[in-house]
Amino acid sequence: MQAKFIWAGVIATGVLAGCADREIILPGERLGVREILQDSDGAAAAPENTTLAANLPSATANSSWAQSHVSPWARTTHAALSDQLTQVWSTSIGQGDSRRARIITDPVVADGRIFTVDSAGRVAATSTGGESLWSYSLVPLRDDASQALAGGLAYDDGRLYVTSGFGTLTALDAATGSEIWTQRLQATATGAPTVYRGLVYVVAGDSTAWAIEAEDGRVRWQSDGLGDVGNVAGAAPPAVNDTHVVFSFGSGAVQGAFRQGGLRLWSADIVGTRRGFAIALVDDITGYPVIDGNTVYAGNHSGSVVALNVNSGERIWTAQQGALDPIWPAGNSVYFISDLNELVRLDATDGRQIWAVDLPGYEPVRRPQRRRDSAFANHGPILAGGRLVVASSDGFLRSFDPASGDLISQTEIRGGATTRPVVANGTLYVVSTNGVLHAYR
Repeated sequence: MQAKFIWAGVIATGVLAGCADREIILPGERLGVREILQDSDGAAAAPENTTLAANLPSATANSSWAQSHVSPWARTTHAALSDQLTQVWSTSIGQGDSRRARIITDPVVADGRIFTVDSAGRVAATSTGGESLWSYSLVPLRDDASQALAGGLAYDDGRLYVTSGFGTLTALDAATGSEIWTQRLQATATGAPTVYRGLVYVVAGDSTAWAIEAEDGRVRWQSDGLGDVGNVAGAAPPAVNDTHVVFSFGSGAVQGAFRQGGLRLWSADIVGTRRGFAIALVDDITGYPVIDGNTVYAGNHSGSVVALNVNSGERIWTAQQGALDPIWPAGNSVYFISDLNELVRLDATDGRQIWAVDLPGYEPVRRPQRRRDSAFANHGPILAGGRLVVASSDGFLRSFDPASGDLISQTEIRGGATTRPVVANGTLYVVSTNGVLHAYR
């Protein structure tokens, strides 16, 4: 026992002697590990911001925002909107965000109604004056709302098409909310559908693409892709033009097919990650494929945005930026929110960065023992009223100059935004985290 105490004393003495030694500082330049990892990808340093004319199309007074903007015929590239926004009304649409449930459905506007889905899977129709018109639950009778997220919305010809995490695509009468038909897709369907010329296109389970007859809900064709476990809630809506439909899957693949028969034309994998960041492990396509002319723009969650030829899938350019929300093409540029929480403008012809500006990312640290408090989410952008509009969960609508990226103005959203903004008849609509639909004009 005495020997043990002697050895303990010798070890302690050695430790103290080591602590007393002077620290050796090695000569040479110090570089951050993250910067080294980035440089190993061959990534060039971010260029300085440049003010460049945006060549935007004229603002258009649109009466509806019926579907996702990923398809050219469904997109109002530049919606008319007042310079100074003032809230004109707000109304509850149901249950807001909670720890286990989120509102992930963007509103759509058509026929004098705003359609929304809350975090409990309840579809609601609200008049443009803020009056509640009807509601419909997507939750099956034997299930609970907490078991799955809601999906997305698309309006066409008097019908509202709704997907759900319970694996269904449902057609509702937009005037009354009564169910017309329901098709079971055998997998979760949390992405918005796209409706075009009698067919409803949707992706289920992040791995299967469907074309459903809009009239009666029968399956015309389906195409299988590859799924993945590391995905973000809410799949991409299919992008459609007269000839093609473009799907994206959880594996990071983008697939082009003939829209009527489903014959696959091409497939492209969006790869590339931003090393040194944990989010780079999520390779889902969060920058939903967007068709603009003969080009498809798409981006993943972890460091790549690409431009592809819509006819062949051939790569036109690649930018080393991730996209957390769908890309907005306008004029000679594409705009998006990057994986670094920046609003970014790229040249549409070659992918060259013109400018990038910071958006709110994290709440300030309040407790020393925590490195960061909760994160903010930024939704958008959309182009309206001559400016780029981004809705953020920190409680503000922000407007930016499309030419320079300068912040022009900001408007309060009580509760913070949880959806992308949409514009119809000169009014902007957005849903907040507490389940409230806000209207600004």
